[in-house]
Amino acid sequence: MADSLSPGASGASHAAIGAPSRWVTRWAHLVEAGGAVLDVASGAGRHARFFASRGHPVMAIDRDAAALASMSGMPGIETLAADIESGSWPLASNAQFSAVVVTNYLHRPLFPHLLAALAPDGVLIYETFAQGNETVGKPSNPAFLLAPGELLDAVRGRLRVVAFQDGFLAEPRPAYVQRICAIRETDGSVKAKDKGVPPRYDLAG
Repeated sequence: MADSLSPGASGASHAAIGAPSRWVTRWAHLVEAGGAVLDVASGAGRHARFFASRGHPVMAIDRDAAALASMSGMPGIETLAADIESGSWPLASNAQFSAVVVTNYLHRPLFPHLLAALAPDGVLIYETFAQGNETVGKPSNPAFLLAPGELLDAVRGRLRVVAFQDGFLAEPRPAYVQRICAIRETDGSVKAKDKGVPPRYDLAG
């Protein structure tokens, strides 16, 4: 990953704005052109800015109002300051997005909300720390570390997994990570009806 591997809202302040995660940029092409994107625990918005630059309207949510303020007035980005761990889910129950993006952040009770926020053919792009990271640095709290295959379990039976990784990265600093790209397929998918073939998820990017 090109981005900092510092934890997000789970116990530490966001790092300075950096390049978007390579995992996010790798799978961004699967997001419907012009589709709305939800950036959860966005911090100062490296991914919100990335998707906005690609023509996507973005909702960036974080509890850090100062970080969100750095995106004030940026075209295509709407911000929402909310404590998504202590309070209720801040979006309407029918609010849906073409992509939900989460990096360097884990709060397990949010999984049902994240999946429900995916529109038909919506893409979940998730990447954060995994068990084993406690041996190389922070975060080391088990609350912030995914168990082996945990992201697979979170989407099982609800999303189609396009890509999944669970392992160790030496750069930019040693870290254990887990990441997934998965799609909310529906019967009678627009892609399937239009092409007369099963949806084709380009793995080449």
